Amino acid sequence: MANYILDLRKLVGQRPLIQCGAGVIIKNNNRILLQLRKDNKKWGLPGGSVEIGEKVEEAAVREVMEESGLHIEIDDLKLFGVFSGKRQHYVYPNGDEVHNVVTIFIADKYSGELDLENDESLS
Repeated sequence: MANYILDLRKLVGQRPLIQCGAGVIIKNNNRILLQLRKDNKKWGLPGGSVEIGEKVEEAAVREVMEESGLHIEIDDLKLFGVFSGKRQHYVYPNGDEVHNVVTIFIADKYSGELDLENDESLS
């Protein structure tokens, strides 16, 4: 899939962008899945940017698969909340600046095996 944000960065450099994202709280009994990110060494939920023409639900499912190896059905996502504002401002380690609008879902049904061998996760 194309990477809208990376393509846009080629045009605007590190200037602040509004970035639409989606993430999932994956529940397993009383535990949730967190990802240790490679880029900033911080823990967070599996998720990422929404691509052009993509529904936030589709982005959430795609990002979970890419970052964890787990498959979630769109129908199994439950809306947790939409987050924006000053607390969602972020400057990436490379200096790229974003103001995120993030839709977070909850899922307690999934399939597949956890696989954190990817470009974005340390564990």
